[in-house]
Amino acid sequence: MTALETLKNLVLAPYILKATALISVQRDVGGNQFRHSFSTLGILLDYKFFTNSVLLKASLLHDLFEDLPETQMDEIRWIDSDGSAVVELVLEVTRRKGETKQQYLERLLENGSFNAHLLKCADRISNLTDLHRDTQSEQKISDYLDQTEKYVIPMARRVNPDMLKELTDLVARRRRILRMLEADQRNNAPGS
Repeated sequence: MTALETLKNLVLAPYILKATALISVQRDVGGNQFRHSFSTLGILLDYKFFTNSVLLKASLLHDLFEDLPETQMDEIRWIDSDGSAVVELVLEVTRRKGETKQQYLERLLENGSFNAHLLKCADRISNLTDLHRDTQSEQKISDYLDQTEKYVIPMARRVNPDMLKELTDLVARRRRILRMLEADQRNNAPGS
């Protein structure tokens, strides 16, 4: 079966239904986590991961356990033959209770599977695309870009050269915008 034939036979509907719980989780940039999960899926499809059914299904649920910890994992395990592997991948990319963002990203970089790295890269591409200065402080944006360079770009280097290029380009563009903002602030400061 070709990759496109595999994609034609991929059943996502039960995972989409589970992901609808994320409609209730709002994002700072607007919209909700349900839309973000579809964006992450779209990025993986754009990179032609048509035959990786576990990765595609997990992309729809990748924030579910963190955002809605009351989720019944067994319901997902029983969806289909991929269910248990989907749960394991989602757990792998889920920040654990008491884990700082830095600890989480270090754990994922050092011990994450190939699929976990792919999923984190797609997730970060979506998040960087949604990173806007009207919803985040310049410091938060700068910290997020630093985090991406330190943890996520090395993941991309391991798993996909095209994701590496996109992440690197997104970080560079966001840094240029921050530099322009800083220059504007200096030029418009009283006494300049």
